Amino acid sequence: MADIVNPTGARVRVDALMDGAITRLTLDAPPGNVLDRQMIGQLDEAFSSTLGSGARLLLLEGAGSHFSFGASVAEHVRELAGELIPAFHRMLEKLLAIRLPTAALVRGQCLGGGLELAATTDYLFVEEGAKLGVPEIKLAVFPPMACVTLPWRVGGARALEMITTGRSLDASEALSWGLATRRFEPGKGVDGAIEWVAKQLCPLSGAALGFAVRAAREPLLESVRDRLPGLERLYLRELMETADANEGIASFLERRKPLWRNA
Repeated sequence: MADIVNPTGARVRVDALMDGAITRLTLDAPPGNVLDRQMIGQLDEAFSSTLGSGARLLLLEGAGSHFSFGASVAEHVRELAGELIPAFHRMLEKLLAIRLPTAALVRGQCLGGGLELAATTDYLFVEEGAKLGVPEIKLAVFPPMACVTLPWRVGGARALEMITTGRSLDASEALSWGLATRRFEPGKGVDGAIEWVAKQLCPLSGAALGFAVRAAREPLLESVRDRLPGLERLYLRELMETADANEGIASFLERRKPLWRNA
């Protein structure tokens, strides 16, 4: 899929697939579909709205060649992080509370906040060539939401490896680790997701699905509500007061090698 330019300025597009069985939200700010405050706000609004009568699945997708490069690094500077990060977390909590099965279709890069968004959905579909990771540690920060959701998906030891090394998984490894639900050939993700929904979800009661995802997600949602406020405080009140966290963000924005002070 070629990168496109969105002429409207809206960063989230909503459309329907399978005669309304799938409600698709597309992150529409290619090439990187960066999750800035505008996109976060539009996702929050979309999650709050009615998602289509008879829908069996809410599907998140990125426009162009990538799912998302992650949350806006420019808005992670100390002066702005206190606005961006709480808004991002509240949006993800809202996604978890939706009484509808949810999925992300990942092609290309799915990094940082992009992976936190994708990993908050119930099913994670990947195309060959996808790269999924949380590289925040390379900027001397950490991904709070991933610290809760990745152990849920891949287990504690593997989550710790991803978070502390920042390395990305390819599609095969994401599938074998349990991070991904299904893997499709390049360019076949949408068709594959449609076929999966038609086979696995459409024959079922929509009402029962709503109750089932609510029940199955409850331990994760409780964990997020219990742990995320503390992780958010740790990030904003302690980590962002260190020299290295501020140097990591600044060096990325200035496109230079960081000079760690280990302080």
